[in-house]
Amino acid sequence: MKLLLIEDNPPLALWLSKILKEDKFTIDIARDGEVADSLLQSESYDVVLLDLQLPKMNGKSVLRRLRQRHNNVPVMILTASGSIDEKVDCLGAGADDYLVKPFEVRELVARIKALIRRQTPGKSAEMHCADLHYDSNTRQFSIAGQLLALPAREHDVLEILMLKQGKTVSKTALMDGVFGLDDEPSADAIEIYIHRLRKKMEHSQAAIMTLRGLGYLLKQKDLT
Repeated sequence: MKLLLIEDNPPLALWLSKILKEDKFTIDIARDGEVADSLLQSESYDVVLLDLQLPKMNGKSVLRRLRQRHNNVPVMILTASGSIDEKVDCLGAGADDYLVKPFEVRELVARIKALIRRQTPGKSAEMHCADLHYDSNTRQFSIAGQLLALPAREHDVLEILMLKQGKTVSKTALMDGVFGLDDEPSADAIEIYIHRLRKKMEHSQAAIMTLRGLGYLLKQKDLT
């Protein structure tokens, strides 16, 4: 799950980034409105965390420009202002949620997960592919009831495939979802993560299939 954090306070941005990375999120940070606006035109995100008081372009302008481009990525406003008028204005401009600083990190993470679930209609907090189970509240995988512990990048790849279960996911889409701006995207690395996941899932009834030239698909093994 890839987030864009738009926050001009460096210590707060660093602290939030550290906390969210510990929860297995991939984080990009923009420290002014113009950089944020540019990233939102060139990158794909699962959720945007947007401060209102930004240099160069304020948060409301970033939000309005985003919606004018018909980009429906979920946006959560993070601001010190608890004004009802401010909340109504932001929600009317296209924000999906509004959280007043200071806030509890647990609440922030829970709201992020809820916003992401809204993007996968019909999917509950718990998802299955054969005996592979995924709980979006804890973001943990298990196989036949046994916890499947994964390094962060392998977890990200399998999470994307599970959320897109039944659909082919291209290698480019996996790279976009796994790597942040500070990383060096690598198609070879994706292949390595897929290989490692297949070894860890070899006794599962779920499997990652390769569709040559198209990408990868998570599906139940053909047992016939």
